[in-house]
Amino acid sequence: MTERNTKNPQPTAAPPRVGDLLLDKGLVTQQQIDQALEYQRSSGKKALLGEVLVELKMVTEAQVMEAVAEGYGVPFASVNPALIDPAVAELVPREFCEKHQVVPLFLVEGRLTLAVSEPANVFVVEEVEKMTGHQVQVVASTQQDIRNALTNITSAGDDVFVIDEVMDDFESSDLDIVQQEITDLSDLENSAGESPVIKLVNYIVYSAVTEGASDIHIEPDDGRLRVRFRVDGALYEKIAPPHHMLPAVVSRIKIMSALDISERRIPQDGAITIRIDKRQIDLRVSTMPGKFGEKVVMRIVDQKNAVSSLDRLGFSPEMLENLRGLINQPNGVVLVTGPTGSGKSTTLYGALAEINREDINISTVEDPVEYNLPGVNQFQTHDKAGFTFSKALRALLRQDPDVVMLGEIRDQETAKTATQAALTGHLVLSTLHTNDAPSAVTRLFNIGVEPYLVAASLRGVLAQRLVRKICQNCVETVEPDENTRRMRDQLRKEGYTLDRLYRGVGCKKCRNTGYAGRLGLYELLVPNDEALDAISRGASLQEIRELCDKSGGYTSLKQDGVAKAIKGLTTLDEVFKSTAL
Repeated sequence: MTERNTKNPQPTAAPPRVGDLLLDKGLVTQQQIDQALEYQRSSGKKALLGEVLVELKMVTEAQVMEAVAEGYGVPFASVNPALIDPAVAELVPREFCEKHQVVPLFLVEGRLTLAVSEPANVFVVEEVEKMTGHQVQVVASTQQDIRNALTNITSAGDDVFVIDEVMDDFESSDLDIVQQEITDLSDLENSAGESPVIKLVNYIVYSAVTEGASDIHIEPDDGRLRVRFRVDGALYEKIAPPHHMLPAVVSRIKIMSALDISERRIPQDGAITIRIDKRQIDLRVSTMPGKFGEKVVMRIVDQKNAVSSLDRLGFSPEMLENLRGLINQPNGVVLVTGPTGSGKSTTLYGALAEINREDINISTVEDPVEYNLPGVNQFQTHDKAGFTFSKALRALLRQDPDVVMLGEIRDQETAKTATQAALTGHLVLSTLHTNDAPSAVTRLFNIGVEPYLVAASLRGVLAQRLVRKICQNCVETVEPDENTRRMRDQLRKEGYTLDRLYRGVGCKKCRNTGYAGRLGLYELLVPNDEALDAISRGASLQEIRELCDKSGGYTSLKQDGVAKAIKGLTTLDEVFKSTAL
């Protein structure tokens, strides 16, 4: 048997026979070989022995090609479109590839890797080297794989876009548009309805859902179009389709979300409900006209991720116990604060799920209603119709609620109504946009709630951030860089013990980022009597912070983050970015 040249394998002249190779591998018996040879003679077909064995279903095409590759001393590869560099695919004319059943895969350091179905055809290799000017490295692949790869490479003028093989699985997984209203269509409807555009949009959505993305960004630039996914809070580029596909792609998304495809001068908002693998997923669509075309962002709301138990959100045992004490109060205001995208809604949904019982009436006012909570009355505001947070809350208080959840306290009227509801026997949960827990108190002052009402109604404030978790599949201890060393030294002066720091090296599971999933950082303010006295006097933010530091059991965002970095759950870099240490 010919020895492989692993450095630059090329076909050899006289390989062993396919039958002998299959026998050596134990894939067929001599009896099967004889049976195939007899069939070959009696049928009169001019088929090779390997083809006959495949036809008789004694072996697969991949097994035959793998044996042939070993005989010629070249690697065997299961080729799929994901392996193909779109720019490299242009180096060899499509007609040549189809005629000789070859496909260029990628180019590394001037060496072109070419998948072939006939490793013995050295003339094809020489022809490709002449037309590309690159040295060719051959890998063997089945004709079926090469045909599929060529089929899924869609040429578009000077642009080439590869539709990943995952679409084959996707098409059998029943992605349906649950609700679709098509109105006010222009001529773009025809191009938006063409199969490649539909396939591309479906592929983008399907890939984003399966990769756990929270947002899809379709972004036009000068002569370039890119699609980015936000996974674990960070954006990364998924694909770069041809720029000329932008109008049809945007129109397709507008059709799906019942928007006006003829209007491209103003922003539009819509929604799409789809079903993947028998589960419902909502897409919140936003379009925005830009210099190089319309940008589209789709927020993914997956009902599978609707509600997480409070136990799974990363609270310390002591903080979780205190939070549970707050949400089981009969009345008062409990606030969750943090910037957009910090997981406030997830925490509130987890709290509602925990206290949801048959003997209490829980109602929510949201904009929009993100997830369905069984047994909870959920209402969505509609500002254009005059159904604002404050009006919805006033109406809701006539609906005999025990617990009210407000999506956000935005104005004085809503804040005062919420405070009065808390003082009349209701538990009110809501969110505010502040940087930390003590700032929520002064924020209520600034909105226009009297200090004595804040002190009388406020039960607690939870501030939170989301940071990326270190991938536990590739975690290791690490020597910090100069910047991290400075931060570590400063933290040591503050009393922290930082003997070891961790990071993720990067692996397949985390897409070589070193991070997989996200983790919450929290601080919980439960004002004691001294703090409530200060709040009723209209205390300053600095005074409230000092009282929090003096009270026992108060853990700041910074302290919680550093503690989790010490445990190897996240990195100091993530904590620095989120808490501005």
